Amino acid sequence: MNLALPALVPALPALGAAATLAVGKKAPGLARPLAIVPVAVSAVLALVVALQLGTGQALDAATRLTPTGGPDIALALHLDGFSSLISVLVGLVATCVQVYSTAYLRKDPRYPSYAALVSLFTAAMFLVVYSGDLIVLLVGWEVMGICSYFLIGHHWETEDARSASLKAFLVTKLGDVPFLFGIFLLGADAGSFRIPDVLAAATDGRLGHPTLIALLLLAGVAGKSAQFPLHTWLPDAMAGPTPVSALIHAATMVAAGIYLVARLLPVFLLSGAALVVLAVMAAVTMIGSALCALAQDDLKRVLAYSTVGQLGYMAGALAAGDREASVFHLVSHGAFKALLFLAAGVVIHAAHTNSISAMSRIPGLRKRVPDAYWTMGIALVALVGLPPFSGFFSKEAVLTAAEHAANGEALTNGLGPASAVPEAAGWIVLISAGLTALLTAAYATRLFLVSFHSPQAEGAQAAAASQAGASQAVAPAAGHEADAPYSPELDEADPATAEPPAMRWPLWVLAIPTMGFGVAGLRSDWLPALLDGGSLRPSAVTAVIGTGLAVVGVLAAYGAWRSATARLATGRPAPADAGRVPEQAGAPAAEVIVADPGRTLLGPLFGPARHGFGVDRLYHALFVRPVTSAARLVRFLDREVVETYVRGSGVGANLLGRAVRLAQTGNAQTYLSALLAGVVLLAVLVAV
Repeated sequence: MNLALPALVPALPALGAAATLAVGKKAPGLARPLAIVPVAVSAVLALVVALQLGTGQALDAATRLTPTGGPDIALALHLDGFSSLISVLVGLVATCVQVYSTAYLRKDPRYPSYAALVSLFTAAMFLVVYSGDLIVLLVGWEVMGICSYFLIGHHWETEDARSASLKAFLVTKLGDVPFLFGIFLLGADAGSFRIPDVLAAATDGRLGHPTLIALLLLAGVAGKSAQFPLHTWLPDAMAGPTPVSALIHAATMVAAGIYLVARLLPVFLLSGAALVVLAVMAAVTMIGSALCALAQDDLKRVLAYSTVGQLGYMAGALAAGDREASVFHLVSHGAFKALLFLAAGVVIHAAHTNSISAMSRIPGLRKRVPDAYWTMGIALVALVGLPPFSGFFSKEAVLTAAEHAANGEALTNGLGPASAVPEAAGWIVLISAGLTALLTAAYATRLFLVSFHSPQAEGAQAAAASQAGASQAVAPAAGHEADAPYSPELDEADPATAEPPAMRWPLWVLAIPTMGFGVAGLRSDWLPALLDGGSLRPSAVTAVIGTGLAVVGVLAAYGAWRSATARLATGRPAPADAGRVPEQAGAPAAEVIVADPGRTLLGPLFGPARHGFGVDRLYHALFVRPVTSAARLVRFLDREVVETYVRGSGVGANLLGRAVRLAQTGNAQTYLSALLAGVVLLAVLVAV
C-alpha cells in the first residue's frame, strides 16, 4: 500500500480547515466547498485504505520525530481492521454533517469558522484512529478537546453555550491529567510509546504497574467518553448547534475513549481490578443515564443521555474482555445516533423548539417533516435493539460477551486468557445491560409518541383544519416544561419553509447502515474477519432475553402513554408550574399539560432523574464553590495585601525623592554653607 493514502486521510481535512479560515471571510462562496470536499475525499480515501488493507492484515510504519532521553516519539501509522472500520465511520458521519451544516447554518455569519473547526475536529479524530504512537494520539485527543470547546460555544452570545463549552472543556481536562500520567507510565514500563511495542510488552508481562496504568487511562476515558463520574458535561453540550452534537456524540470525541481502551485492551486484561472498575463505571453510567433520558423534556438532552448510556454498553463489552463487540456497537451506534441528531435538527427547525412537550402541541408536525419522522423512527428502533436493525445485532453482541464473561468464558479472542476477566465484571455488565435495554426501549418510545403522536396536537390540527384559509405552516410551540433542564438553540430557519435537500438526504444516507450494518456480523468471513476473528452472532439466550426486555419496555411506555392521554382527555392531570419560555418558542402558555409516560413510569424518581440525580449540584458544592471561594481569597490577597506592599514601596520611593529634591535649591551659598558645616562637624567629631 502506498503510505501517502493513509497519510492524506487526516491531512486533507486539516488543510481544508486552514484554507476555510484563510479565505472564508473574504470569499464566503468558497467556504462550503472547502468544508465539504476535503472531508468527503478523506472519507473516500479511508474506504480505499480499508479495502486495500483487507481482512486480517495490519500495517505499521514509523519515523522518529524527536528523541526524549527516554522512549522516542515517532510519527507512526498503525492500520488494522479496527482503525479501518472506525475511519470509514468517521468519514461518513463527518461528510454528512458538513453537507447538513451548509443548510442548517446557511445564514450564520460565523459559518466559515464553524466549518473549519468541524474539519479540524475530523482530522484530529482520523489522527487518533490511525496513530501508532501514544504521544501523537494524545495530540489528536487534545485537538478534539479544544475544537469541542469552540464548537459547543459556537453561539457564544448565549449564556448556555458559553457555560456549556467551558464545562465540557474543564471536565474533560480533569480526566486528561491522569490520562497523561498514564501514558507516560505506560511508555516508561514498555520502553516505547509505539502501540505495537506497548502491546508486545503487555503480552510478555513486562509492564510493572498494569493496574495503576489502567486506572489512570480510565480517568481520561471517563472524561472523553462521558462515563460516570465525568459524564455531566455531555447533556449540557446540547447548547451547541445540532450538527456538532451529531459529530461529537456519534463518531468522534466520545468514541475516542472507547477506541483507545479497545486498542490497548491487552494492557487492561492484565488487571482484573481495572476491569471490575470499568464494569461498575459502565453499569452506573448505563442505568443512570437511561433513567435520566426517560425524564428529559429537551429532545437533544434525551439523545445526549442516550449517548452516555450506549457508551456504557461499549465500555461494558470491554470490561467483559470482548473488544469486537464493543467496536461493533460503536460503529452501529455511530450511524444511528448521528441519524437521530440530524433528524432532531430537522424537527427542531420545523417546531422552533427543543421541547418535546412543546412539540406535542404542534398540529401536523410529523406531516411537516416526513423524512425526519420516518428516519427518526428507524433510528429509534435501532436504538431500542429490535431486529433486523443494526442496533439489535450490536447490542446482542454486547450481551453475549457479558454472558460468556459471567460464565468464566470471556471472549478475549486471543488477546489474553479468559480467566483474566473476573466473572463479577461479566455479571455486573450483563444485569445492568439487560435493565438498560428495558429503559432504553421505554424512553425511545416515549420520545416518539410524545413528539409526534400527541392527542393534543391532533386535536389542535382538527381545530385548525376547521378554520377557513388556515396556514399550512407549523405554528411555534407555546413553551417547555418549567422545571426541565433546557438547552435552547438559536433559530436558524423559517418554520414556514421546508427543509432543503442538504438537510434531508444525509438522513437517508445514514439510514442505510442503520438498517443493514448489523448483518455484517452474522458471517465469520465478514465483519469478524476484519476484526479479531471471533464470533459476533448473538446467543439464543441473550437474544430472547434482550429482545423480550426491549419489547416489555416499548409496551410499558405505550401503556403509560395511553393512560396519560386518557387522563388528559378527562382533564384530570394537574398543570405544571409555569416557567420561562425559550427565545424561539413564541408566546408563553399559562400552563403545560402533557401526556408524558415518563412521569407514570418513574413515579417519585421523575424529579431527581430530570435533574441528573443532583450530580451537578453535588459537584458544585464539593468542587465549584470551594474553588470559587479560594479564587476570591487569592484575589483579595493579591489586590489588598501584595499590591499594598508594592504600592507602598512606590510611594516610599516617591516621598524619598521629594525629600531629596527639597535639598536641591540651586543656591551656591547654601551649598557652600552646608559644606563648611559638614567640615566643622567632622573636625569636632575627630577632635573628640
